[in-house]
Amino acid sequence: MLKRQFDKSKLPSRHVTEGPERAPHRSYYYAMGMTEEEIAQPFVGVATCWNEAAPCNISLSRQAQSVKTGVKAANGTPREFTTITVTDGIAMGHEGMRSSLASREAIADTVELTMRGHCYDAIVGLAGCDKSLPGMMMAMVRLNVPSVFIYGGSILPGKAPQIDEIPEDFRTRDLTVQDMFEAVGRNQNGTMSAKALEVLERVACPSAGACGGQFTANTMACVSEAIGLALMNSSGMPAPYESRDQYAEASGHAVMNLLEKNIRARDIVTRKSLENAARVVACTGGSTNAGLHLPAIAHEAGIDFFLEDVCDIFRETPYFVDLKPGGQYVAKDLYDAGGIPVVMKELRKA
Repeated sequence: MLKRQFDKSKLPSRHVTEGPERAPHRSYYYAMGMTEEEIAQPFVGVATCWNEAAPCNISLSRQAQSVKTGVKAANGTPREFTTITVTDGIAMGHEGMRSSLASREAIADTVELTMRGHCYDAIVGLAGCDKSLPGMMMAMVRLNVPSVFIYGGSILPGKAPQIDEIPEDFRTRDLTVQDMFEAVGRNQNGTMSAKALEVLERVACPSAGACGGQFTANTMACVSEAIGLALMNSSGMPAPYESRDQYAEASGHAVMNLLEKNIRARDIVTRKSLENAARVVACTGGSTNAGLHLPAIAHEAGIDFFLEDVCDIFRETPYFVDLKPGGQYVAKDLYDAGGIPVVMKELRKA
């Protein structure tokens, strides 16, 4: 691979690596085992929302290692850091829900503080759940540095065992966490036994990854592609798939290309790209939370794009992707059919 040359005198990281007066700063980098060559290269923040709160976040640390491999191969120096998430699947139905939307701002703020405080030149952000996706994208647009977003991926669909205890309609469908809420209702009205509920809760969510329908996480993952911050088709494959790691590595390469060409987040996130994103949400039957998150991303870019604008686009856009919770298919099915590139191609026809 061709070795790139970057002029550090034009990059933020010059403030912590260049000149005799930065010897104390460089001593910290040497303390972490960095080489002279690594210190001289651009610094790329690799931000993840990894934690052990929920399956949506649990594979992000693994994928971050692949991002770092891609950054290194393209002559950058990755610096991994983490931020919080509040996962709605765990926070729902109790006092914890008050923490959910506020966490979006906390994520954007903490990513911004880390990036600015350490003078990183570019960012690859990995997120897997609900508010963490818009929070990460808001930080990218606010910072206005070369930025690539990558989704952690959806969960695999669950399958119920073929036993008489479980109602037949549960045995014949792909299961998501949505079906567990339905199962609770069935148990409460006496049409499902406690034993069946116990069996279902053990099989409904069989892997790492975010909720398998077009809930907020998968909706905002589709947005990340449509808005231009993520590599095309990078949001589709489920979290356990090895191809996620290849997309993560490619995202590391991509951010170094953006850095070389000085293409920043606000060059990509425009009024037009926000409209594209809203259309993709509408035609996939996506989460109405996008009506909160798209204007928030627009605000960071200084673009007037409000809830009313999102609603106008929703009204005039055909709905043709039959995903849960309103439809019958799961996120993996959309990936198998070709993902967001196919959806956008159909939208152009419409």
